Amino acid sequence: MRWLRARLGQVEGERGSALVEFVFIALVVFVPLVYIVAGFSAVQRGVFAATAAAREAGRAMVTAPDPATGQEQAVRAAQLAVEDQSVDATDVRVAYAPSGADCAAAGSYTPTLVPGEEFSVCVTVTVRIPLLPEFVDANTATGQFVVERDRYVDG
Repeated sequence: MRWLRARLGQVEGERGSALVEFVFIALVVFVPLVYIVAGFSAVQRGVFAATAAAREAGRAMVTAPDPATGQEQAVRAAQLAVEDQSVDATDVRVAYAPSGADCAAAGSYTPTLVPGEEFSVCVTVTVRIPLLPEFVDANTATGQFVVERDRYVDG
């Protein structure tokens, strides 16, 4: 048996070193891997939150009786949709873009809610990645939803 250990390279003084090596490798490999998975899931949760918030804000806006009430309802609907995804709803921005424009042009347009009007609702959510400081807020997710006001509206 001793000749087999010597042949395989195991010496009497090396007992238990495999456990130490395994723990070291586990810390070096698995801890960053868990952090990367947590970071990706936070980003994906932010993307889902932005998309759902844009959809709900658009629905709230086009069903409102007037633009002022619609904007209030849209902001609240977006906040609720973001909170449903367990994302902090303090950094939610709702903006509108004219038909055919993307969210880069959002902000200067205000829907009038005339029958048949088509516009985009853009919601931007700041995504917080775990264990990063609060001042690192460059990670944003933007959701866009195109809505059309019904052509046949009462009133």
